Amino acid sequence: MEPYIPQQLPPKELNLGSIVALVGRANACLSRYDCLLESLVNPGVLLSPLVMKEAELSSRIEGTIATANEVYQQQAGEEFDPEKKADIQEILNYRNTLRAAEGSLKERPMSLHLIRQMHEILMDGVRGKNKNPGRFREMQNWIGPRGCTQEEATYVPPPPTALNDLLENFILFINDTEKTLDPIVQAALIHAQFELIHPFDDGNGRIGRLLIPLFIMKRGCLVSPSLYISGYLESDRDAYYERLGQISANGDWLGWVQYFLNVLVEQGESNLKLVRQITELYETKKAQITDLLHSDKGIFLLDMLFDQPVFRANEVYVRLDIQRQRAAQYIRTLKDAGVISERRPASGRRPAILVFDDLWRITDQQ
Repeated sequence: MEPYIPQQLPPKELNLGSIVALVGRANACLSRYDCLLESLVNPGVLLSPLVMKEAELSSRIEGTIATANEVYQQQAGEEFDPEKKADIQEILNYRNTLRAAEGSLKERPMSLHLIRQMHEILMDGVRGKNKNPGRFREMQNWIGPRGCTQEEATYVPPPPTALNDLLENFILFINDTEKTLDPIVQAALIHAQFELIHPFDDGNGRIGRLLIPLFIMKRGCLVSPSLYISGYLESDRDAYYERLGQISANGDWLGWVQYFLNVLVEQGESNLKLVRQITELYETKKAQITDLLHSDKGIFLLDMLFDQPVFRANEVYVRLDIQRQRAAQYIRTLKDAGVISERRPASGRRPAILVFDDLWRITDQQ
């Protein structure tokens, strides 16, 4: 199979006339979601579990099998085999990449330098760490069954000699100051073009998915890059790859944009539901924990449960800066009330591991 050379953006043959209503629905859904995000009093805490879940699901598309819950378990001291540890690190790297890029984009425009930085963070210390993290590829690569030849590939990206012109056009399109295209349509084109260019030796799918919420935030359509769509894409993986493949096979950009907009509408409704449920849980537990503990430390403990729903018992006195005896009393009270449960009992000098189960019953809907 010969390498495919994508046309530069925007596609000349893209006619959105037949999907104008769908573009409107997607924008309305995104607007409702943005209003909900803006209303959150403590978005960093409330969205933390969903950020980790998105990291899990985007990584799972690429074959990672660890879960967000296992990430928290390892951070709390649980032991896993080396393969699972590697998967867990990939999830953490995805989250760290999103956070680093969000901070950078608040100060400056998207750039190829930032994309390389994102890739370097994503690939740090994990599988693919030997595949030139932070550097665009210098060799021809291809996509297909493990071990296949280029002739057997399902897709062959452009050769390295074509990358410079394609990437320069790509970044100019992202930073287009005229903003003649609808931002959601533009996000669809950006994601697909990045996957078609496939500029890195590894990690292209995850970087491409990270660019979606980051771009939409940068365009001012969301207050934060908290758009979680990998749950839908992971469950609909075959159709996702098929729609992307139809661009290189038949030049079907419209079919891809239509698919992408439907993903945003479907997953957008799910996002609204999940954030509302998490917010309701936070308010319910705030009242319950305040009533149980009769202490101004209750809010800090609640925030800890949302940020770290699996934790060692001794972390309570450290995070809350209180005496051990008082922390132990808080834990007993919350356990007796069913707010937290014990995953692993204390043994000798090894502290107990505790779990905030109610949060996982919500986020596992993703």
